[in-house]
Amino acid sequence: MPRRAGPLICALLCFAMLTAARAASAPPIVLMTGGAAKLVYLPVVLADTLGYFRREGLDVRIVSAPAGIDTSTELVAGAIQGAVGYYDHTITLQSRGMDVQSVIVLAQSAGLIELARRDSTMRTLADARGRRLGVTGFGSSTYVLTRYLVERNGVPPGAYTLVPLASEAAFEQAIVNGTVDAGMIEEPTATRMLTRHEVRPLVDLRSKQDTQSQLGGPYVGACLYMRRDWIDAHRDETARLVRAVRDALHFIQTHSDAQIAAVVPATIRGTDTALYQQALAAARPAYSPTGAMPEQSPPAVLDVLAQVDPEVSARHIDLARTYTNRFVETPSTDAGPDAAPRNGASAH
Repeated sequence: MPRRAGPLICALLCFAMLTAARAASAPPIVLMTGGAAKLVYLPVVLADTLGYFRREGLDVRIVSAPAGIDTSTELVAGAIQGAVGYYDHTITLQSRGMDVQSVIVLAQSAGLIELARRDSTMRTLADARGRRLGVTGFGSSTYVLTRYLVERNGVPPGAYTLVPLASEAAFEQAIVNGTVDAGMIEEPTATRMLTRHEVRPLVDLRSKQDTQSQLGGPYVGACLYMRRDWIDAHRDETARLVRAVRDALHFIQTHSDAQIAAVVPATIRGTDTALYQQALAAARPAYSPTGAMPEQSPPAVLDVLAQVDPEVSARHIDLARTYTNRFVETPSTDAGPDAAPRNGASAH
């Protein structure tokens, strides 16, 4: 046995070196988020910060755009390999002849909240007539959901104005200076503004239950979606990407708010750790425990879109092509989600 140990070790070392060389020579995979600091996209940030992408032998670069609609544009153009945005974009893109697919779900809620200025006379979205309402951008998920909720409350399309506010900072400024009467935003911006008593909630879509109540079904929000031609040509890389993000979802399920906040880079978390933890407490119950797409969610999202966008019709959409669960069903690697994170962070 001792004589065989040497060749075996050499063979294993050679295999490891070849694997590392192959990973080093592979082009990076670029994922774009609609704002890396938004808690709806936290699982992808954690997969990077905790070293899960590197553990899978992937060179992943995460870049940020002001709005989810921008990630869709870059994905279709082929400038990025994956878009970290809302599932509804996969349906909208299919209605325009583009074939993209969600490979893992991050959140089982919309993760959004409609906030009115504290001194506004708005009490519900039925009061939106003649008002200016902030959204991330035209065509964004906040645009779709704001229109759906306002018009469901009896206010016709031409009776209110949607104002694109591309960043969290622009949203806060517009609310504070009165440029808009209300607007839809994610965490942690929502908790920050509520804590400062600058706003009042009008419609809360942060929890799974509230989202379902307001939107009429199990509506999913953030996911990782990619072009189907890229997925088909890179099945192994896609499986490893999904495995890393799924393990980040598991990390969220098995760690406290303080432990999660401790491993998020300060450039993303901000300087007020206590506020970040408070926002995380509001957001984390909606994170998907498995990454799988719930069976009834695609029809629920399609129903909302069809009522807002005349180009989207259930007759012309093949929902089965907008998502897949096959990658989230693959087994994890031996190095599980609690493997030691990189950059000196503590996982426990």
